[in-house]
Amino acid sequence: MPEGWLDFERPIAELETKIQELAATGGYKDEISRLRAQTEKLKKKIYANLTPWQKVLLARHPRRPYTLDYIDLICDEFIELHGDRRYSDDPAIVAGLAKIDGKNLVIMGHQKGRDTKEKLRRNFGMSHPEGYRKTLRVMQMAAKFKLPLINLVDTPGAYPGVGAEERGQAEAIARNLRELAILPVPIIVIICGEGGSGGALAIAVGDRILIMEYSTYSVITPEGCASILWRDSNKAEEAAKALKITSQDLLGFKIIDEVIPEPLGGAHQDWETAAKNVKEAILKNLKEIESIPVNELVNQRIEKFGRMGQLTRSSD
Repeated sequence: MPEGWLDFERPIAELETKIQELAATGGYKDEISRLRAQTEKLKKKIYANLTPWQKVLLARHPRRPYTLDYIDLICDEFIELHGDRRYSDDPAIVAGLAKIDGKNLVIMGHQKGRDTKEKLRRNFGMSHPEGYRKTLRVMQMAAKFKLPLINLVDTPGAYPGVGAEERGQAEAIARNLRELAILPVPIIVIICGEGGSGGALAIAVGDRILIMEYSTYSVITPEGCASILWRDSNKAEEAAKALKITSQDLLGFKIIDEVIPEPLGGAHQDWETAAKNVKEAILKNLKEIESIPVNELVNQRIEKFGRMGQLTRSSD
């Protein structure tokens, strides 16, 4: 199977290969048109019936656009800011000043790597405490200059290494949660890939929580859940179903406010269209919440997260 395709996409990959082979000959226009129509029909059928686990695989797709890709596609300008002013800079998360359609704002998000060298440098998008303290510094800057905050979430989770724990990983995440809850500026959060555990939540408290169609958001990865519940990470597919981590599930539970549509087959198939949809969602939601007085906005944000979750009692 050609590189870059998932197992459940094999029939599509085979048709695409045939189309490329015929196109290389310079003829067979009618046959190519027929195969393209067949491919489009097959795509609609496959992507309309994805399992939760297949959506997890799409959310993790190595060709999916990451934070810096979205910044490049939707921002007129971007100035990256580095360092937490305490320990170091963490490349697993990026943050800075930006401009979208002439509007000044602050944008930040997790950044995974493309090749092996970059993946190691960015720690696969798993931030250390200094990464979250860097975002805290930039959040406070947004508040000082009254700039809206846009947070892009895409991480398996915060890095759980010994060094990270020694430098206060839990405290860094908890501090961000508190500060985001009361930050006196509009905040839009977009889950654009994996939204994993506290590593995601550390920048995911906001006035509008949006999620891309094939992204996931959960307290733990399916593999981690399966290892705890069944002592078998191979049951990740079963765990993905039980966790209710898809955009549709989360919208139903009112964890998410809006689902951003992706191009047919996922954001990795068409970066420009995916970025266009993200930009439109940002501008639409910003327009809605910027008119709300700051005190009311903060109160609504706190109430929003306070309403999440339901407590049920057994009759026994």
